Formats: sequence, C-alpha cells, structure tokens
Amino acid sequence: MTKIVYEIVPHDGGWAYKLGNVFSETFSSHDEALEAARIVMQEQQVGDEPVEISYQDEQGKWREEYSDGGDRPEVEIDDPHQANSSL
Repeated sequence: MTKIVYEIVPHDGGWAYKLGNVFSETFSSHDEALEAARIVMQEQQVGDEPVEISYQDEQGKWREEYSDGGDRPEVEIDDPHQANSSL
C-alpha cells in the first residue's frame, strides 16, 4: 500500500502543507494549513469506479493496469509544530 505524508511547514511568510518538494498555497495561519491538509487527506480516501489505466513508464513502454477504485493510499500528516504530530 502506498503511504502519503503531508508535512505542515512555514512557507512564504505563512504556512503550507507539502508533499515531497511540492507546496500547497500559502495560508495565513498554521491552523488554516493544517485544516487544508486534513481536507486533502480525507479526499485521498474517497474511492472511485473500477477502471483500466494506460500509462507510459520511465522507459517509454506503454502499460495497462486494472484499478478496482478502492486501493486508496495510507495518508498521514506530519506536523512538527504541534504536540501530536501524527494524525
């Protein structure tokens, strides 16, 4: 199972959540950034319809996979600026 970790960080004079090296928009407060990350975290848990997926891999080869729509990632928020950092 894939695991996604959103991190709450200071950013551009405010706060943001980030995934890897990608930042969200800047929020004026820590609490706003945390709430936005929680919303995104909940949206990650919404399943979808089964579907066939076609994509090109790193070597340029086309691949096809079946997704049952229920294979949602494990999602966590890492917030070192809050006492309870794992949600």
